[in-house]
Amino acid sequence: MARLNKLFSSEKQTVEQISDVDEVSSKGGVVVPAPPEIYNSRIVVIAVTAAFAAVIIGYDAGFIGGTVSLASFQSEFNMTLMTSAEKTNIEANVVSVFQAGAFFGALFFYPIGEIWGRKLGLILSAFLLVFGAGISLESRQSTGLGAIYAGRVITGVGVGGCSGLAPIYISECSPVKIRGKLVGTWELSWQVGGILGYWINYGVLQTLPASTKQWMIPFAIQLIPSGFFFYWLSPRFLIQKGKIEEARSSLSMLRKLSVDHPYSVQEMDILVRDVEDKKLKLPSGGFFAPTRKILQSKKLLLRMLLSTSLFPMQNGSGINAITYYSPKIFASFGIVGSRSGLLSTGIFGILKAAAALVWMFFIVERFGRRTALVWFSIPCSIAMWYIGAYIKIADPTARVAAGNTTQDAGGRAAQAMLYIWTVFYGVSWNGTPWVINAEIFSQEVRTVAQAVNAMSNWFWAFIMGRFSGQAVDAIGFGFYFIFASCMLVFPVVVYLFYPETKGVPLEAVDYLFEVPAWKARDYALTKYENELVDRA
Repeated sequence: MARLNKLFSSEKQTVEQISDVDEVSSKGGVVVPAPPEIYNSRIVVIAVTAAFAAVIIGYDAGFIGGTVSLASFQSEFNMTLMTSAEKTNIEANVVSVFQAGAFFGALFFYPIGEIWGRKLGLILSAFLLVFGAGISLESRQSTGLGAIYAGRVITGVGVGGCSGLAPIYISECSPVKIRGKLVGTWELSWQVGGILGYWINYGVLQTLPASTKQWMIPFAIQLIPSGFFFYWLSPRFLIQKGKIEEARSSLSMLRKLSVDHPYSVQEMDILVRDVEDKKLKLPSGGFFAPTRKILQSKKLLLRMLLSTSLFPMQNGSGINAITYYSPKIFASFGIVGSRSGLLSTGIFGILKAAAALVWMFFIVERFGRRTALVWFSIPCSIAMWYIGAYIKIADPTARVAAGNTTQDAGGRAAQAMLYIWTVFYGVSWNGTPWVINAEIFSQEVRTVAQAVNAMSNWFWAFIMGRFSGQAVDAIGFGFYFIFASCMLVFPVVVYLFYPETKGVPLEAVDYLFEVPAWKARDYALTKYENELVDRA
């Protein structure tokens, strides 16, 4: 327990932290520090379990580009007889139907999460992940790619559903001081899946002959992680549905405190009051009330614009283009051969996951969300400028086509720059948008907001997955210059418009948008602290 508490709550207590619901309990006007029991192994296990759905997302991103580039896959579906443009088009279709399914999954699972709860929604999404993966395995040379397309759409629907629900579920269950780290387990699971995806391709290439079995094993691996779905109910959701006693029991379980512990009583009281206050602010109309509230409020519409815009900015860094087409990207540096290309992508996956770990435990709570997005974008931009310049000047693809298959020093430097980009991207844009979007909406509109945000994520992932392959072929070095330029503009946008959410209770997020972004956190914490004192 002591080790876990040190790992997840290492920050020093400040006046700002003492104002948080999860940091204190007050009874009779006396402020009592939160007991260490609330930072426990149970809440970590719950977060990791809910985030395990992200393994599927990361695995798909990691394996699909490498699998469709395997000679066995291309021979199975007669891609070796196609022109380069036709082959690129098929690869783009196989990659992008997954994101298309995820877009609609985020939409369809919103009412499930809102009416029946996050738990049921996550269980249903797990079923779709297994079902879709199973259908994909029915594709053969005689039947064509139809089953792969259908299976990837269904798997995508399941992934879209859980991507809209899991970060909310984790956020609602977490103590505020470690909320960023626990929501960060979503991103960490994503990267673990990515490592599995990258290296499974390298493994089958090294150990199996070119055959149907070689390319089917990476598809079949998708069946495994989907069984790890066991959940408790979110106290905030139960309160929203009027199930107060169930919420009290759930909160007690999550915090490892008795229901009559002073801290449990106070936190429960604050949560109930917050939900009741939010309900009074909603227009009448039942299920569609949260949607109408957003549409009728200029402030919430602006907040929705900010949250959904994080995902085109995230994709503007180049992440999905590089992730889904990493073999093609590394080939553009002069790396020749499937083994060398898949090995390079495997290293890329390990670095990305290691950076996610650093982000989760040392960046997101210690330095905050704004700091990571603003400052770590600059090295990303520098790396992309170099890569684009190298491809423009050296033209390694033409050199390889002329028979020179030795990678030069500039190509090795470009590869190193991509790895540097990976590290700085991993500690900034990789997981931070998900954390911010789980934190900036109040309870009464959070589920619909997260559904829209998930749709935004998958829409832009679809755009990059569908067209990046053609873009690499068509504009070459200019592709990287676009990403480099974006990484200079986006930090300015973040500084001007995105408030810091680190350590701000979910019940105080509305205060963040009453002042300019660079002043918002101190203002919100002070106002919430005063509100707690008044209630005591």
